[in-house]
Amino acid sequence: MAIEDANLRHLLPVLGRRLISEITAVDIAKYQQSRLSETASPKTINLEVAAVRMILRRNRLWANLQVDVKMLPVRDDVGQAITHTQEARLLEECSRSRSRSLYPAVTLALSTAMRYSEIRLLKWKQIDCAGRQVWVGDSKTEYGAGRPIPMNERAFQVMTMWGNTFPQRQPPHYVFPTETYGAAGGEFKPCVHSTDPTRPIGDWKEAWEAARKRAGVSCRFHDLRHTACTRMLESGTPLSVVATIMGWSSSTTVRMLRRYGHIGQTAQREAVRALNGANLGGVVHQNGNQISCAEKTVVPTQ
Repeated sequence: MAIEDANLRHLLPVLGRRLISEITAVDIAKYQQSRLSETASPKTINLEVAAVRMILRRNRLWANLQVDVKMLPVRDDVGQAITHTQEARLLEECSRSRSRSLYPAVTLALSTAMRYSEIRLLKWKQIDCAGRQVWVGDSKTEYGAGRPIPMNERAFQVMTMWGNTFPQRQPPHYVFPTETYGAAGGEFKPCVHSTDPTRPIGDWKEAWEAARKRAGVSCRFHDLRHTACTRMLESGTPLSVVATIMGWSSSTTVRMLRRYGHIGQTAQREAVRALNGANLGGVVHQNGNQISCAEKTVVPTQ
């Protein structure tokens, strides 16, 4: 529901005063351009248009517009993986942020490959400390919603530490709640003076940008997800396993195979070792000759 609510917050001011029968393909195209001018990503805009499509389809009006409505192209090659050195600098600056929730949120992103919205809307009932896993709630895709992700040691320790900050927490409460900060002491250090656990934090935009700039790391929050994905594949984790953790659909997995396929070359080399025949020394016979693959020479057979 949170994802749908976010879509409607953008749609209603533009299309909310019209009858659904009055919405045209031109209206949708203008909406797309308007959102692009607001620096919304094509993927986000497509999700919002998909909400309009769902409403029109339920009222049997979508067929009249379908031919003329074009979804925005989404690049699959956008994104980067940060290095371990960059990660260390980034986490150090996040730990110094006035937003005390930034460090655990960034750590969770790097440790689970969860999306920004999945982390922001996380509730304590989705954290299974005994089983050491996180259950994703609402997601951008139906394949991502409800998926379990194991917590590694780093994620477990950080979430345990963060949980101790809220001894009165309840299962329906948000893991990262809305908080109000003030200044305390002679140095006016920021401190929390009110928390509403029934509302999720609005965003980490300002805190994230400040920490990122102090660390000297040029990346987006979403690049933390790319980083986690890249590292899993580099470690030899099968793409099918990575896909379940990432919450990819079958079609997305195929696209990601083309995007990340080069990363698993080391694992691929290890995999084809199992296909070696009896000639482990690298010598084969062809047309009566011995061919040494290692030395690239041909030796006549006696």
